[in-house]
Amino acid sequence: MDVRAAVEQVWPGRRASWEVLGSGLTRHNVKVTLDGEETFVLRLVGPETEALGIDRGVEREACLAAAAVGVGPLVEAFVEPSGPLVTRWLPGHPLTPDDLRSEEALRRVTAALRVVHRGPPLPRRYHAFEVVEDLRSTAFAHGAELPSEYVRARQLARRIAQARGPTPERPCHNDLVCANLIDDGTRVRIVDWEVAGMGDVFFDLASVAVDAELDADARRLLLEAYARFVRPQDERALELMRFMVVYRDALWGVVQGAVADVAFDVAGYVAERFAQLEAIAVDPAFTAALAHG
Repeated sequence: MDVRAAVEQVWPGRRASWEVLGSGLTRHNVKVTLDGEETFVLRLVGPETEALGIDRGVEREACLAAAAVGVGPLVEAFVEPSGPLVTRWLPGHPLTPDDLRSEEALRRVTAALRVVHRGPPLPRRYHAFEVVEDLRSTAFAHGAELPSEYVRARQLARRIAQARGPTPERPCHNDLVCANLIDDGTRVRIVDWEVAGMGDVFFDLASVAVDAELDADARRLLLEAYARFVRPQDERALELMRFMVVYRDALWGVVQGAVADVAFDVAGYVAERFAQLEAIAVDPAFTAALAHG
């Protein structure tokens, strides 16, 4: 990652200072301050991200849509064809799992999600059951080895797909880890829209629940904050989609390990995700939800 070259490409001749905020599996985020005044986030693309189904043009459109409804950062620039994305710096701090034990924080998060889910349509579909099959095909095409737990996970995913059946398509973020939720104390805004698309709102809600490690009571609070009146089928949907979030992440890690050399313990990440799937699979709430379907 050559941050200096990227900064000079985007802001030639400007006096700039920067701080690397952290790296994900598919991108690097850099806080850039120009002339000691204006502050931006420069998102540098990681290697081989197209193998993960990431379309940087769609990411830009999703960012623009989120900014238009007041949920995402303002987009300043996009370096064609698939280069850095530049957004305005958002004041506030990324939420932590401990933050999301608070009903107040959950309400701010779900208020933002309701806006997203009612927002303008996005230019692609993102259905978890199709995404995991695409990731599986990509993994095999690159000679990746899948752990033995994969067979049971895929069988359960197919049963979940049957239990869920057709669902309404809504604009979704699809990667609501705590680090992507920026809280300024008044409202939550959402960053990193690289896998956004039209999909299942319960995948978004499950993404929050998984990353924050919400227990059953907290998951109920999450649903109440989102919908106020919680139906039994909503509780079942959340339990089932928790599995799909972790399964998607596990296969994402498998593909990333096969297609790119990243400074990240991919093998450890994948092992943790498949162990997490095993734990969810025996959770009484999950087994009851699956049996009902």
